[in-house]
Amino acid sequence: MGLRLTPQETSFYSLFATSASLLVDATRELTKLLEVDASQRQPVADRLKELEHEGDDATHEIIKRVNSSFITPFDREDIHGLAAHLDDCMDHMEEAADLIVLYRIGDLPAGLGDQFEILSRMAEVTALAMPKLRSLKDLSAYWIEINRLENQADELHRKMLAELFNNGADPIHIIKVKGIIDGFEDAADSFEKVAHMVEGIAVKES
Repeated sequence: MGLRLTPQETSFYSLFATSASLLVDATRELTKLLEVDASQRQPVADRLKELEHEGDDATHEIIKRVNSSFITPFDREDIHGLAAHLDDCMDHMEEAADLIVLYRIGDLPAGLGDQFEILSRMAEVTALAMPKLRSLKDLSAYWIEINRLENQADELHRKMLAELFNNGADPIHIIKVKGIIDGFEDAADSFEKVAHMVEGIAVKES
């Protein structure tokens, strides 16, 4: 790693940790969608919207500090990218959950609980990894685990789509449900992009 001549702005680490902890909170909210009746899902969607706004605030603060800091912990482009991908994780989960309410989905599709379980694990692993950005050590297990989980998410996504298209449901219902399960798959993809970004930073800074 190159010689740093002036102090770094270290608040980035806590902001990334905050963003990741909000993702853990969001996945906990997702599981509540499986526990309540359809008529009681709106408060869950509202809470996810609140968490999405908190995530946006953290992202905006990161960008603000990038623009105002002379020295950053690692490349500005990488900080931007990591912040954006963390934000995408939240955005995709919030949007897909909101669609469940907006589309007035009654029975949730089989497999959604498994999707939520994978996302919960991804969020937890990501939250544990963010504090390690300070040292950029012991992070390989993180991106390996995220890659494994994303492969699981891909396989589950394909099975859910097959089940959806093979059960002879109404075409409009298929369109609605596909949009929801695709949204949660997009969230899993974003978690993997976060891990790829962290891996790239670790390699570049080592």
